[in-house]
Parts: sequence; structure tokens; C-alpha cells
Amino acid sequence: MNETIQFLIRHGYTVLFFWVFFEQLGLPIPAAPLLLAAGVLAGVGQLNFALVFGVAVVASLLSDQFWYQIGRYRGRKVLSLLCRISLDPDSCVRKTKEIFARHGARSLLVAKFMRPLRFLLFNGLGAFFWVGVFTIVGYLFSHQIEHLAANTGGMGPWIGLVVPGCLAAYIAWKYIQRQRFLHLLAIARITPEEVKLRLDAGEDLLILDMRDRLEFEAEPYTIPGAFHLPIEQLDEKHHKIPRDRDIILYCT
Repeated sequence: MNETIQFLIRHGYTVLFFWVFFEQLGLPIPAAPLLLAAGVLAGVGQLNFALVFGVAVVASLLSDQFWYQIGRYRGRKVLSLLCRISLDPDSCVRKTKEIFARHGARSLLVAKFMRPLRFLLFNGLGAFFWVGVFTIVGYLFSHQIEHLAANTGGMGPWIGLVVPGCLAAYIAWKYIQRQRFLHLLAIARITPEEVKLRLDAGEDLLILDMRDRLEFEAEPYTIPGAFHLPIEQLDEKHHKIPRDRDIILYCT
């Protein structure tokens, strides 16, 4: 533990910059504990608080600007790739779209993406608050945290086992959930060709277009006779769906 602290004191600003930068790019390396530790070291006089704060904010802004430019020019392809490797690919884009549709630019205070100057303004505020929360807490409670760390120094090896173990258990659970979902989906799936054959045969089908509002406005084409019911409104309007015929759902 002492070696880690000494290393952070000697190379603190460089480590902080690259750690925050790569964490914001998406690597699974949580930056919050490091921001807290940097605030603690600033509170006990080992680092300069203004430099800690500035370095972390700049690193966050640079990584977000990187994603913003990718989003502007290669957004659809990159999102498709990220969703394929996501632990929860079925909702990875939908949740982001719903938040942005409701809150617009204000959502950049807790997320990020928009026109360059407006994006920079809101994202800068988000980075400012995000960095500030952890570094200021570490700075204000630096002596208490330092005392706690000294009294629990023997827990270091156990923490090194517990954290990876919890992460592995979480990944395994998400994988099991997804496999069960795909199994159920395979049982209930129907192809577009099969739908057309049944429609041509005159079957009385109810087709629900469950694309969200943004997707529907971007491509306002639908299957003739389909009823548009965004999936986020399903709980509210489910009573409008007749139960006397086969129901076919589709989205993107």
C-alpha cells in the first residue's frame, strides 16, 4: 500500500490524466477511487488541488471530445459495434435515446453528445461536477480517510480478491440472463416473409410497431395497418391492445 501511495505522489498528475482519459474512453478501470485518492493527497499537502482538478477535467473533456467526433462521423457503426460487445446489448442504445429525447442538451450533465460549442458547454459542466464531487470529498475528509486507510491496511489483499470476484460474478450473471432471453426470443420469433404470407392469406393479425419516437421520426415508414406503440408506452396503453387475435411485434 505504501509503495502505491508513493508512486501516486511521484507520478500523480500523469497517472490521473491517463487513468481518467482511458476510463472515459470506456476501459473498465473505475476513475472515482483515483479521483478520491487524489483529493485525499491534495488535502494532506502531497498534491496541488487545483492541478488535480484541472488535469482530471481536461482528461475527461478530451476523451469525450474523441467520442463526440466519432459520434458525428461514424456514430451508427460504432454504436452497432459497442452494442454487440455490451453486457446488455438489447437496451444499450434504447436507454440512451430515451434519456436524450426527454432531456436534450441537459442530459450531457450526466451523459454526453451535440453541436460542438453546445456540446462543449454542457459536457464541460458535467465534467466539472463529476470531478468535483470525488476530489472535493477526498480533500475535505482527507485526514479521516488517511486514518481509516492506515487502520485497515491489512485488508488490501482481500480487497484485491473481492473486487475481481464481484466483477466476474456480475459478468457471468449478465451472460446467463442474455442467453435465457435469446432462448425465449428464438422460440417466439417470426420472419418478415412468414408475416407477409399470413397477411396475403387474409389472416386477421395485429402488428405493433414498437420503435421509439426518435427511430419512428427518422424513418416514418411502417407495415400497412400496423399500430405504432413505442415500447416505453406499453405499460400505459396495453389495455388498447385487443386480445382476440395473434399479435406480432417488431422494432429495429
